Amino acid sequence: MNLDLDLTGTTVLILGTAHSARRALRRCTHAGAVVRTAHTPADVDLTSLDDVRLVVAVDDCQGGWDEVLVRLRRTHLVVREDAAAPGGQVILVGGGPGQDELLTVAARKALADADVVLYDRLAPHENLAELTHGAELVDVGKRPGHHAITQRGIEELMVDRARAGETVVRLKGGDPYVFGRGSEEVAAAREAGIPVRVIPGITSAVSVPAAAGIPVTHREVSRLFTVVSGHVPLTASECEHLAGLGGTIVVLMGIGTMHQTLAGLRRAGMTTEMPVAVVERGYSMNQRTTCSTLGEATSAATLAACSNPAVLVIGEVVRLGHDWPRELTELAGASLGVSG
Repeated sequence: MNLDLDLTGTTVLILGTAHSARRALRRCTHAGAVVRTAHTPADVDLTSLDDVRLVVAVDDCQGGWDEVLVRLRRTHLVVREDAAAPGGQVILVGGGPGQDELLTVAARKALADADVVLYDRLAPHENLAELTHGAELVDVGKRPGHHAITQRGIEELMVDRARAGETVVRLKGGDPYVFGRGSEEVAAAREAGIPVRVIPGITSAVSVPAAAGIPVTHREVSRLFTVVSGHVPLTASECEHLAGLGGTIVVLMGIGTMHQTLAGLRRAGMTTEMPVAVVERGYSMNQRTTCSTLGEATSAATLAACSNPAVLVIGEVVRLGHDWPRELTELAGASLGVSG
């Protein structure tokens, strides 16, 4: 069925069991149709269908529809629709760095099949109503200092809705298994006996630096990268290991602990001339990159009023980015580059 049809005011008859036809019902309702349903062949009254303009036949594997459909096709436009996905399951979906076009094909399919979507603030959510064709949308995003729903509450809601027979999509920014607490939610579903699967997403650890033209690896420059959470300051031991390991360091949501991170790396022996970039709001219209060096980056970020969501990139690969000021290559630490 063409889900882009404008069915406003059009009477649509949906054939199929309530469970199998629930997606077709949601989509037609979302498209503005006046919906009538028939859950069994016996429910179809062929003498009272004058107002029906479209018949949607859901493949529910229930016998007895063939004769009804033969008769309906003589007088009505009939289209076939696959049955809705089995209910009572949880699907964790990685939404990527925020743009709809960076959702994977599997992610889009899961959203189209969802009965309810529990989404985070960093997940692509502006066009969710269209991507889900009318599924219930629940904002469970946690913001700094404000958790509308606790992590435990999210897990309980996810399990309760799945137990009620619904297909629950848990939509997250980036990848569910990269600082997304995805493994905790999978464990909660499994403990409750709920079928659960994970659809990976494009992690911001790689994609957001790429949006600024910064590769996390580059031949003869960096052959490894380390991804770090910026929610909690690194210990002295961790800074020593990172400084000694070399390569590229990528810190997610690192603005709040940026001072401690950079100071710790300096104390661990990293040169103050090491390039540093702060990429804010990657892939949005307000994306901005602030470039500096390890010795100047804290002041540069303060001057630029940098804020999360942001990805901090530390390493020689920063010099390859779109926004690296060329004068810093010659006079490291002498100036600050800010681009819009």
